[in-house]
Amino acid sequence: MGREDMRAGDGDRKQVADQLKTALDEGRLDLSEYDERIQRTYAAKTYADLDGLLDDLPGTVPVQHSQIQPAPSAAPAGTPVDGARSAGRQVAQWVGPYAGVILVCTLIWLITSVSSGHLQYFWPVWMLIPLVLGVAGQVFGDGRGRDRRRRR
Repeated sequence: MGREDMRAGDGDRKQVADQLKTALDEGRLDLSEYDERIQRTYAAKTYADLDGLLDDLPGTVPVQHSQIQPAPSAAPAGTPVDGARSAGRQVAQWVGPYAGVILVCTLIWLITSVSSGHLQYFWPVWMLIPLVLGVAGQVFGDGRGRDRRRRR
């Protein structure tokens, strides 16, 4: 199967469009040439249709000369410490932003309490319940979710 028969995916068209946008932003393309090339990019059905859109732009690699790099394989979890580290990273990915939400809610509670002259009911404590349950599920969970993700 040649390049003229291989269908180009949305990701391939998006990558070429991003490179064209970069060339426009850097002044290597004028607006009319960018418009013409972007229309050809999104109308492309095969890799052969995408060929030539980036050839004359410096700093870009034409699709036919690019090389596919293998993705690094995920090493199997060998020790329980590795599993604990990855669980810790997973928890840290969503605890940080969620802790920010709790902080904002606590500041709102503090401002309303100070402005009213007495302490109001501490309603931000209810925001802690999903946080505690999520951390407990990640730390004390039976690992079925991690095993399911590994199989995919």
